[in-house]
Amino acid sequence: MALKKFKPTTPSLRFTSVADYSSLTTKKPEKSLTKGKKRINGRNFQGTITVRHRGGGHKRRYRIIDFKQKKHDVFAEIKTIEYDPNRSAFISLIEYTDGEKAYILSPLGIKLGQQVVCGLNVRPDLGNRMPLRNIPTGMEIYNIELSAGRGGQIVRSAGVSARIMAKEGNYCSVKLPSGEVKMIHRDCFASVGRLSNHEQGDVSLGKAGRKRWLGFRPTVRGTAMNPVDHPHGGGEGRTKGRHPVTPWGKPTKGYKTRKGKKYSDDFIVQKRKSRKGR
Repeated sequence: MALKKFKPTTPSLRFTSVADYSSLTTKKPEKSLTKGKKRINGRNFQGTITVRHRGGGHKRRYRIIDFKQKKHDVFAEIKTIEYDPNRSAFISLIEYTDGEKAYILSPLGIKLGQQVVCGLNVRPDLGNRMPLRNIPTGMEIYNIELSAGRGGQIVRSAGVSARIMAKEGNYCSVKLPSGEVKMIHRDCFASVGRLSNHEQGDVSLGKAGRKRWLGFRPTVRGTAMNPVDHPHGGGEGRTKGRHPVTPWGKPTKGYKTRKGKKYSDDFIVQKRKSRKGR
């Protein structure tokens, strides 16, 4: 799949690019697997804004994704490949041999009519789901469980995949897309392959309005504010008076916000890649 560009007939189209959705097979989702999605616009249960610059955007319906695939050793056929407004990767509608339907994350290269299956002793083919202990070392995987039976929690974004680096005892060393190597229990399930829509990160929105459609509101620079509104504000002309901070005075570059040591730290074999210079 390639990116689609346009003739620069307007200033915004000059830089706009969109994903080529020719691989998608339908525009309407399965009605029985969708439900209404309430907008929270960056607010918590008290109504306080905890994430700024969120709000508006197009109305969405939530697609119910089966991250567990609890039906073991029952084959399912890929019926559709669809766009999901709630995530970056595409999704696929599958139909089991008993007639039940479900949505799963769509791997790159999956075809209509292809059979997928989840189970303890299935072949490590594209789209199949099985425990880490049965997946060969070095194979690409996605939608990985962190606790057995809980359902996939990590490696679910467009175009990403992880790899099993080694197996020792009850744990497998898995290299995540961030570069972090983490020990995950051998009984946790994962799907084989790489997630679809791998060029999503190269899409150029082209204009501010398209960002608003996605539910993002404008962000004002701190240096453009008054001193009463932001620590960077004020001054005669443009100034750079201090290191970058939040509106509440906390450093924003390199400042550690993780509180204390967590039990999950013991499962990290190698920390993620450094973000210095980015």
